[in-house]
Amino acid sequence: MAGMARLLLRVLFLLFAMVAGAVATFLWLRPSEPPLPDTPALVNRVHEVARLETLEVSLYKKVEFSPQPEAADSLWKDVVNWARYSLNTPRGRAIVFATVHLGYDFTRLDTSSMRVQGTRVQVALPPLETRVELQPGETEIIGSNLDSAQTALLLEKAREAFQREVAGDARLKERARLSAETTLRALFFSLGFREVEVVDRLPPATAG
Repeated sequence: MAGMARLLLRVLFLLFAMVAGAVATFLWLRPSEPPLPDTPALVNRVHEVARLETLEVSLYKKVEFSPQPEAADSLWKDVVNWARYSLNTPRGRAIVFATVHLGYDFTRLDTSSMRVQGTRVQVALPPLETRVELQPGETEIIGSNLDSAQTALLLEKAREAFQREVAGDARLKERARLSAETTLRALFFSLGFREVEVVDRLPPATAG
């Protein structure tokens, strides 16, 4: 019985040694994960795929135009202008369509915009940019006696109205931000980072 026990121990020892050797060999030959990029390299990677990450929204607005008569240098010219204005008051209405672009220019990100700590990265978004592009082919002028210069002023008034409307629309801004965050997170996760925090500005660096 003692001989059988010693034989069994030897067999178990050999099996353990073989398993340990196999595990050690696997760990030794297993390819190591590529190192995570540091902050300057990460900025370069972002710039390689950088674009103005935008949200595009189509809007329309009804606008009216009725300018005041121009002031004159002399009293009598002023009277003539007022009389002419009262007889043929320039008026125009339009339904103006526009495409609004809201987004973040990732090429403005630099090393001061990112902080890398192990597998965690923080990135501060650049300022939100908005651009209004009128769609003249879809714009409808209604009951207008405006000349070309006045019509151009009417369209500029509409563009400014779109710009103010978008500047005050919190939902559109949030949609643009979520789009930018999704793009940045997808990029950083593909580079091996496990935690990505997108902020408006980086918090103060902690000591240590």
